[in-house]
Amino acid sequence: MDISVLDKDKEKGKISFLVKGINATIANTIRRMIVEEVPTMAIEDIELKENDSALYDEIVAHRIGLIPLSTDLKSYNLPAECKCKGKGCARCQLKMTLKTKSSGIINAGDIKSRDPKVKPVYPQMPIVKLLKGQKLEFEATAVLGQGKDHAKWIPALVYYKSYPQIEISGKAASCEKAAKSCPVSVFDFNNNKLAVNNKNLTKCHLCKACVDACEGIKVIGSKTDFIFTIESWGQLDPKDMVKEAVDRLVKKCDDFTKAIK
Repeated sequence: MDISVLDKDKEKGKISFLVKGINATIANTIRRMIVEEVPTMAIEDIELKENDSALYDEIVAHRIGLIPLSTDLKSYNLPAECKCKGKGCARCQLKMTLKTKSSGIINAGDIKSRDPKVKPVYPQMPIVKLLKGQKLEFEATAVLGQGKDHAKWIPALVYYKSYPQIEISGKAASCEKAAKSCPVSVFDFNNNKLAVNNKNLTKCHLCKACVDACEGIKVIGSKTDFIFTIESWGQLDPKDMVKEAVDRLVKKCDDFTKAIK
């Protein structure tokens, strides 16, 4: 197996990398491990002490529960893996509060956390609008959870595709239509010659518009090389997601090996 980073954007929390020497089963396993198994922090329980807004308590609670929270995996455990066995302690849950009577938009940044490492990723995310004289007060409990239990714990959008393999032969070598038909500019057409633009090759999503435009072009997806893209919601860095996903996959394999023995 060989891994190489293709593109990385820290500000957007997005990374693309190429994995060589695997198959579709392993590729999908990696994707599912990140989406379903990598834990993140999210608000699970809310005690609304006062809510004078136009929204029902249930709607406000739902909106608060979906706020992405920055996650510190070293300081917290999943409730099922904690020494308290899920009863609730400082190692598996965190209290967060909000109390305001100011009018206007109440944002996620108004929530106060007892742990500065765990706070709303997007402070300007609106929760509710209060009119003059209205109040909102609640106490919430944030816990580590996994995407397989609820979407609010999914750390990122993760997807992959086969590495594109393009062959040009015959009349296609001088076919300009292929270059014009490609939506991601995979081809260059200069001096009456069609050639693959290697800088844009990884952008190819195998739509085969070029194949329809010109006879002699062959586009196939590799069965052993895959391009992964991770777009983080902000709770964790994509690199940490991959590491955690691999660690949990190895643990599952070890547990399975012990079980069959």
